[in-house]
Amino acid sequence: MNKYSSFMDENVGRIMKGTFFLGSDSDRKFEVREMGDLGLLLGEHDVLVKNMAAGICGTDVHIYLGEKDSAEVTPPVVLGHEYSGVVEKIGASVQNVKVGDHVTVDPNIYCGKCRPCRMGHKQNCENLFALGVNVDGGFAEYSICPNTQCFKLNDDIPFDIGAMTEPISCVLHGVDLADMKSGESVLIIGGGTIGLMMAQVMKISGADTVLVSEPVEKRREIALSLGIDYVIDPVNSDLSEEIRKMTGRDGVDKVVECVGSPSAARDAISSADTGGTILFFSVPKVDAKLELPLFDVYKKELKIVGSMINPDTYQRAVNLINSGRIRVEPLITHVYPKERLEDAIRMQMSSDSIKVVVHPND
Repeated sequence: MNKYSSFMDENVGRIMKGTFFLGSDSDRKFEVREMGDLGLLLGEHDVLVKNMAAGICGTDVHIYLGEKDSAEVTPPVVLGHEYSGVVEKIGASVQNVKVGDHVTVDPNIYCGKCRPCRMGHKQNCENLFALGVNVDGGFAEYSICPNTQCFKLNDDIPFDIGAMTEPISCVLHGVDLADMKSGESVLIIGGGTIGLMMAQVMKISGADTVLVSEPVEKRREIALSLGIDYVIDPVNSDLSEEIRKMTGRDGVDKVVECVGSPSAARDAISSADTGGTILFFSVPKVDAKLELPLFDVYKKELKIVGSMINPDTYQRAVNLINSGRIRVEPLITHVYPKERLEDAIRMQMSSDSIKVVVHPND
């Protein structure tokens, strides 16, 4: 048994509980189970975290739906890789955090030995595994984390906001790859959690004009409340005409696709101006395809970039959270207890929500 996996023992003092994913093909997909006292499994470099808030990610939805290759899981397992909590206990050699600290957890653990890791591309690690995906994570009352994965939050940061550090760290990696420069214009396609975080980070990074294309009116309103310059309803208006009206140009310098559909990808390609960069940030279906207008790529000298997870950006995300420069509280629209995890995931799939958060210790 992996030492970060579930521990079942009726003879221990404290009985901790978690909501286990039983498989997408199971009649009952989730079940609250006892995990025993995880503190008894603590290694010298481990931290026991009392999980206070865990976000529902698109990856959780892919896993729930059984979409292969998006993230490999072996049920039963406690999902939840976007989370924050309080340090309950530390191993003998842990020095970076202490009992009582408020922390957020970077779920991604790399081997450091495979070719991608040694070539500086650890996000493509051949042995990558993640807390809350491959081993038990945030949708439980407690979790065990390597101390290297724990990052301290300011004590005044609400746990719901602290749980958003992981998606912000992924956004920062995407912004780095897009090579954002001060004074450039940016179009974000998709005004969900990631899109509205991306829009804010692009603004902080010096974007002169930020546009968000989003069909849901509530999300467009929230985008404007966050200081985004323009919003576009792509269903009831022409995207190209709106861009021209708002920027005076036929396209923008950077386009970030945050939807995951071929139609959104086509809009991203067509919205890039000469010399522009298109960042495909979303997690599409594994078999999704796009017919690429090769002449446009050639003539406009377009740059097309993909972005995967969050290598070396987690501390920067913590810094942004602690500084209060990025606003995520308006994005959190629904909160559920761990016993209603399936309801939470279904709500995350709905256009009625933006970000859904689970409170494992309610």
